[in-house]
Amino acid sequence: MAKVFNFSAGPAALPEEVLVQARYELLDWHGAGLSVMEMSHRSKEFISIIEKVESELRALLAIPGNYKVLFLQGGATLQFSMIPQNLLGDKRAADYIYTGQWAKKAITEAKKFCDVNIAASSEDRNFTYVPKRETWKLDPSAAYVHITSNETIGGIEYQQVPDVGDVPLVADMSSHLLSRPVDIPRYGLIYAGAQKNIGPAGLTIVIVREDLIGRAPSEIATMADYKAYADSQSMYNTPPTFSIYMAGLVMQWIKRKGGLAEMEKKNIAKAQLLYEYLGASEFYDSPVAAEDRSRMNVPFRLKDDSLDAEFLEQASREGLVQLKGHRSIGGMRASIYNAMPLEGVQALVDFMREFERSHV
Repeated sequence: MAKVFNFSAGPAALPEEVLVQARYELLDWHGAGLSVMEMSHRSKEFISIIEKVESELRALLAIPGNYKVLFLQGGATLQFSMIPQNLLGDKRAADYIYTGQWAKKAITEAKKFCDVNIAASSEDRNFTYVPKRETWKLDPSAAYVHITSNETIGGIEYQQVPDVGDVPLVADMSSHLLSRPVDIPRYGLIYAGAQKNIGPAGLTIVIVREDLIGRAPSEIATMADYKAYADSQSMYNTPPTFSIYMAGLVMQWIKRKGGLAEMEKKNIAKAQLLYEYLGASEFYDSPVAAEDRSRMNVPFRLKDDSLDAEFLEQASREGLVQLKGHRSIGGMRASIYNAMPLEGVQALVDFMREFERSHV
């Protein structure tokens, strides 16, 4: 089988070590005589798995004891509606920072449940930057402030945690959770789909401060109430068992590689390699403001977009796959999550340099 470097934005590449271990354990998990996929979620075997995964996540992120970890389904998309239903309480409004396609989706859903105040937006420059904190027009009576801290499509990333005072800060970290350390106490709630840096699709992680649980109205659907999951250790219904198990293997891999501080160093090095080349080239263009560029998702364009199809075809032949940009903005996008090795980014840069040389 030919080795490829997978630059997909998600579901994304998984560490090879993790895939090898999962293959080894697929038919017989630790001598249990059955696969994790076949286990009852209430069996002692799976209870030991989910408890270990939570413990690993708490250790990696230094999650304080007054935060609950919930293992849910429905992706970040379901959280767009669960968050206002659970966090509004007796308030009517929430603040949202509008920085791209995923922020837009969160805003659209929130409007079904509350008054949304767009406290800041980067729409004026096609979502290529993060609005400066001093320009935000926050409502001090808002139930929460919502940010999309890494926009997978547009390739912008918050490099600092914004100060929003006493109002809970809520962050969609789907495409960069576990790529760097996080100052958890600065947030009221963090959520992330797993299929970028954490594991395969199917699992959504919510890290929520305990005092924000139990605010949902009595008429809310039970499956939309954080309290139902918090009270049942994420097993109100059958959780995504295999995805949870796989996430645990990824967390153990991160730990073996030195933890999140070391993962951040590697991610900085990979992003720097690619951005430096883009900055030096007149053949390619990186649209995002330099200070707000994502380490995870790097959109770029060829100055002559008539060459896009040829670029993608030749890249695929070289084992560089899933580089096509999102349909909403076109161009190219290289997603360089934790599992992408430095050699993969170097191979991409080498290909881009050769493609440029042969077309100028």
